Amino acid sequence: MTAVALTPSGPFSLAAGVRFLEDFTPASYRGAADDVLRLAFPADDGHSTVAVAVRQEETAEGEAGSVRAEFTTYPDPDTPADPRSAGTGAGAVRAQLARVLSLDVDGSGFPGLAAADPVVAGLMADYPGLRPVCFHSPYEAAAWAIIGHRIRMTQAAAIKARIAERHGRRVRIEGRTLYAFPTPPALRAITRAPGLTEVKIERLHALAEAADAGELDAARLRSMPVDDALAALRDLPGIGPFSAELILIRGAGHPDVFPRHEPRLHAAMADAYGLGAAASGDIRQLAGIADRWQPYRSWIALLLRARAAHISGRGTSAIPVGAPAGAAPKLIGPPVSG
Repeated sequence: MTAVALTPSGPFSLAAGVRFLEDFTPASYRGAADDVLRLAFPADDGHSTVAVAVRQEETAEGEAGSVRAEFTTYPDPDTPADPRSAGTGAGAVRAQLARVLSLDVDGSGFPGLAAADPVVAGLMADYPGLRPVCFHSPYEAAAWAIIGHRIRMTQAAAIKARIAERHGRRVRIEGRTLYAFPTPPALRAITRAPGLTEVKIERLHALAEAADAGELDAARLRSMPVDDALAALRDLPGIGPFSAELILIRGAGHPDVFPRHEPRLHAAMADAYGLGAAASGDIRQLAGIADRWQPYRSWIALLLRARAAHISGRGTSAIPVGAPAGAAPKLIGPPVSG
């Protein structure tokens, strides 16, 4: 087992992230009394699986303690690693985990947004230290979007869990058994799965091929202009505007994108800023308000969703990441193994 350390820049609470996942039904995450976050996921190299236990040290109130992660990497036995890959060493796993926990972003300027915006100040007070807990990768975010298309999210979560149990790697981490989602080669080998149509399986195969080709590399997507990245993602079979935003924001971990295809977020914004219900459809006005949140537009959007879900009494299991106007709400979030 290898250990790496992550030092948060700005406010960060691992406990807040764990609570978010525990309340989020699609995440299927079951916490433990020891405050350890246990994860299992396909590594960014596409040919191995990582099992990791994450802890945050306790410090004086108001300070973000260092985050320590202990992990084991399991190469796919039948799939040779791509020589072009950055590998699965400590540095690569550390970078991926930092992205999942939004610790790869300098958050030191985040508290400063509160001074100019009372709504943001209230959100930060309500959810201290909460940063987006992202999908393990754009690949897994895209797979979730395809699996969950036009079905209930509880149903999608059950299908994803079955796929992980039957086709992913089983790992043991800190006394718990977890099942990671299949790596792209393993996903491409699936010919049938209960609950998935032939069309969805074909789309998952295309997704696995795109991941192998590097089209879903998180660093690549985040380095592109946002509109170009979203357009590239929409070229994937089965990925529309809603899902493209999901993949970029919650898969690649882009910290500064305002979701333009999320009516429930827009309604929460209009309510929070006292604009009236009609303003929820004025994307230009809402985007103008969100411009004040730069460079953390994705982060503030998450806090708005959290508050809206709390007010409605639905819990974070009902926090949507976006849905096309007029469509049934899609309640999508980070499906963490556990």
